[in-house]
Amino acid sequence: MEIILLKEVDKVGYKHEIVSVKPGYARNYLIPQGFALIANASNRKRLEELKRVETAKEAKLVGYYQEIAEKVKDTTLRIGAKAGTSGKIFGSVTNVQIAQILKEQHDVDIERRKIEIKDDVKELGTYSAQLNLHPEVVVDVAFEVVQE
Repeated sequence: MEIILLKEVDKVGYKHEIVSVKPGYARNYLIPQGFALIANASNRKRLEELKRVETAKEAKLVGYYQEIAEKVKDTTLRIGAKAGTSGKIFGSVTNVQIAQILKEQHDVDIERRKIEIKDDVKELGTYSAQLNLHPEVVVDVAFEVVQE
């Protein structure tokens, strides 16, 4: 069954993309949750209008995203973690923790799905994460994992 995604869905597709999924998944989950529409002729015509409106909104937000990027690009975030004597931390650092630290230290609210950590963070040290704020605005942020 072909559907038009209204939101980005993990392992399915991106917003405003026409994808093919199993009919049960579409009828029982995606459509009732408001994540998708059936890709019939009238909805395909409506898709162009949705894309145009969304592009206009995103164009207004590019300036805001660039301000955020300038605010955080030259800083190093400090994340406290419990660690053993060898420097190996208990658990790992995730994008959720980075989002919380950005909120606390820089008063910047970034959705966790827009934060991508390049390496597995399982030891104390310095790492980097990529903030995908907008297709035109991508910034790397350094963070340091220190022992609590």
